[in-house]
Formats: sequence, C-alpha cells, structure tokens
Amino acid sequence: MTTTPLAVEASGLVKTFGTNRAVDGVDLRVEAGTVYGVLGPNGAGKTTTISMLATLLTADAGEARVFGHDVRREAQTVRSLIGVTGQYASVDETLSATENLVIFSRLLGLSRRDARAKASELLERFGLTEAASRPLRAFSGGMRRRLDLAASLIAQPPLIFLDEPTTGLDPRTRAQMWDTIRELVATGSTVLLTTQYLDEADQLADRIAVIDHGRVVAEGTGDELKASIGTSSLQLRLTDGLRLDAARAIVRTTLGVDAVASPEGSRLTAPMTDPDRVTDLLVSFREAGISLAEMSVQKPTLDEVFLTITGAPAKAEDDAQRELEGSIA
Repeated sequence: MTTTPLAVEASGLVKTFGTNRAVDGVDLRVEAGTVYGVLGPNGAGKTTTISMLATLLTADAGEARVFGHDVRREAQTVRSLIGVTGQYASVDETLSATENLVIFSRLLGLSRRDARAKASELLERFGLTEAASRPLRAFSGGMRRRLDLAASLIAQPPLIFLDEPTTGLDPRTRAQMWDTIRELVATGSTVLLTTQYLDEADQLADRIAVIDHGRVVAEGTGDELKASIGTSSLQLRLTDGLRLDAARAIVRTTLGVDAVASPEGSRLTAPMTDPDRVTDLLVSFREAGISLAEMSVQKPTLDEVFLTITGAPAKAEDDAQRELEGSIA
C-alpha cells in the first residue's frame, strides 16, 4: 500500500530571539497536493515558522523535512523544491514588470528567449499584460503583490510558501489571488499559506493549523475546527456593555459553557450544545436586569473557533516581534 508523500513534516520547531520564544515547539504535517493554512494573528510566529521551513532561518531545536529532505542537512536540495513569496514585494521598482521577470528567469538559468516567453506568460496569467512596460513604482499594491507571486512561479516548484499573500489587497484582487492559489494546486503544486484572515483559511485550506504565541493550538479541517466548539453558537449583544462580566457569569451558570467577548466589548459568543436551555438563559438575564439588544444563533465560523481556542481576537503584534519577523519576511 502506497501513501501520499508529505510535502512538509516538522516536529518540535523552536526559534528564540533573545528572550523572545517566537516559535515554541511547532509540529506540522502537510500532504502533497493540498493547501495547508497556518492561521494566527500578527506576531504569532507564522513568518518565523515559514522561514525555518524554507531554510532562511536555522531552527534552535526540532527537525523539519520537505519531501523527505532535511531542511538543515539538505538545504540546497530543499531550495530547489520550493518557492517563497513574502508579505512585501521583493522586486526592483525602477524596472518594468517584464524586466523584473526576465531578470529572475535568467537567474534561474533560462535562456534569453525562454525568459521573455516565461515573463509574457506570467504577466498574462496574472492580468498584468497592459502594465508590462510600466516601472513598478507606478503599480498599485495589488499589482505589486501579483507580480511578486508571479516571480516566485517562474519555475513552478512542487512546494510554494505564501506568507500572507493578500495582506492589504482590495476584495477583488484578493479573490483573483485565491483563484490563482487554487490553480497552483490543480496544476501540481502544494501550497503552505499563512494568513491572519479567517475567511481566507476557510475558503482555501484543506487543513488548518491555528498558531498562537508560537504554538499550534488546534489543527484540522475547517469543518473539524468548527465542530470542536459545538454545532452552533449563540450570539448576544448587550444593551449595556458594562454588564458584560455579569452576563458571562450567567451564561456559564445556565449553559455550562464559557462565553467569549468580542473586541467591541458588548458582544458575547458561546457554543450552544443544548438549544432548550436558551429560554432559561433569557429568564436569568431578565431576573438580573440585563437587557439584550440583539440575539442570534448561527453555525460556528472560524472567527468563533479562534476566539474560543485562543481566548482573544486577532491582535496587533508587539513592536519587538514586528521587527523580528519583518526583518526576515
């Protein structure tokens, strides 16, 4: 019986910067021919993890393999199997889109004729043909991101690391990037995608690892992660946000579950395992003088999964982590 090879297998990865343990024992198993999402807020350790897997950083502890090749001992082989696209376009702004892609193609060993043909093909694929002769400084953020991805696909590698590829893009361009990522997998590549966008992971990833404070705190398909917090969730918005703690206590007592507060401070989300007890909850709220402005029941989303697992919404990274991860992006 043959098994599908693993594109990535990591065990116990650790990376420390000074006193900051940016990655704290990450384990990953990514099957070939899939999209694997690494989901987490800024500063969670996503970029640092990608950098170790892509041989850009050396792990302080742990092991990792790419298609069976050790990233430390066989770094050159690993580099021949991967493409890396970071959060910021790594291209020359004074040159045109065509010139950038031709240069990258030549560096990868293509002939001058093949380099120009590949550049033309990629510009058309990413909807940049009309802008091919413009200098990059005249490009929008979305156009630059598409060109950066195009450059990483000159020799479409078996494994592509995409580090927050749609950060800062408008909805239309994000949708175009999603289509491109799906096409990459359909044509034979494996994609490891980091993102802080819950809907992006839900739309694209076959499996998702939720990472927080440098650790994988949950892993599974989108449906498995949603099912882990209940079949549906109760959404409550209080008229008086100052009664939030009292409302959470009543939810805990009446429903036997912990409610999570949303960033705006007047909403509560709680897994609902027994719908019949919601009536008891409303009676308890009335007896306590807590008024609801809104109540709804919905199937769990990855937002609820992340809130429940980490106990907090996506948050801004601290300055130290931003500097550390930005320097290797």
